Amino acid sequence: MTTPITPPCPAGHSEHRQVPTFTETLLRSKRHDHAVVIPVINEGERIRALLSGMDEMGIADIADVIVVDGGSSDGSLAEQFLRDHGVTALLVKTGPGKLGAQLRCAYAFCLDAGYQGIVTIDGNNKDDPAPIASFIDSLKRGVDFVQASRFIAGGVAVNTPVARHFAIRLIHAPLLSLFSGFGWTDTTQGFRAYSRALLMDPRINPFRDVFQGYELLAYLSYRAPRLGFRCQELPTTRRYPEGEVPTKISSFRGNLQIMRVLLAAICGRYNPPTERQP
Repeated sequence: MTTPITPPCPAGHSEHRQVPTFTETLLRSKRHDHAVVIPVINEGERIRALLSGMDEMGIADIADVIVVDGGSSDGSLAEQFLRDHGVTALLVKTGPGKLGAQLRCAYAFCLDAGYQGIVTIDGNNKDDPAPIASFIDSLKRGVDFVQASRFIAGGVAVNTPVARHFAIRLIHAPLLSLFSGFGWTDTTQGFRAYSRALLMDPRINPFRDVFQGYELLAYLSYRAPRLGFRCQELPTTRRYPEGEVPTKISSFRGNLQIMRVLLAAICGRYNPPTERQP
C-alpha cells in the first residue's frame, strides 16, 4: 500500500518539525527496535548488490530495512525485489531537497514508528554492511552516535580518491575534531548510527529545512559531542571501484560545497535558532 505522508510531529519537536512530503510503501510489519536507513537515487545495480549482500548476511533478522528514495527513475527499486530482499518499507521523497531532506523523511518515519535507534548506510554499495550488527550493539550499550571509520585500526580504505583522502585526513576530520571536542577520523561518509534520544533532543532538532544536502552530516558530527552525547567510531571497509567514483559529489564544486558546509557547522550556524553560539 502506497500512501502520501505529511508526517505528524513527534514528542520533542511539536509543531516545529520540518519534514518534506513523502510517500510510504509498507512491505512488511515492524519487527525490530532498530532500523537501517538507506538513502538512494538512481543507484541501479549498486543498491541491488547492497540489498542482496545485506539479505545474505541476515541484516533483516536484527533490524528493519528502510529504503528512502530521492526520486529514482532507473527501475532499481521494484517492489517485488525489495520484498524478496527483506525490506520493510520504501519511502519516496516528493518534497524539495536532496540527501538531508531524504534523511529527515526517514528519521521522522522511524521515530513515529517507535524505533529506538537508526543506522544509515549509503545506497551506492561502497560500504561493507557487515558491521551493522556492531553499530546496533553499540546503540544498545548506550552509545548515541556511531561513526564508521576506514582510518582507525581494523578499518580498510580501498581506492579512495587521493584528493578526497587528504581533504578528510588533513582538513575535514581535524577541524570537526577540534571544534566538536571528539577525535573524529572519518567525517564525510554516511555510514553511521544515532540513538532515538539524540534525534529527539530539541537542542539538536534535525528536522529543519536548513538541512537540504550534506549539512546534516557535518552538523551532527559537530553538535552531538558538544552536547555530551556518547560518541564512538567503529572500523569499517569503504571500497571505491576502480575507474569509477560512485558519488553524487562532483570533484571540485561538490568538495568546495562540503568545505563551506563544514565551516558553517563549526561556526554554529546550523544550531537551533536559540543556540547560535558554537
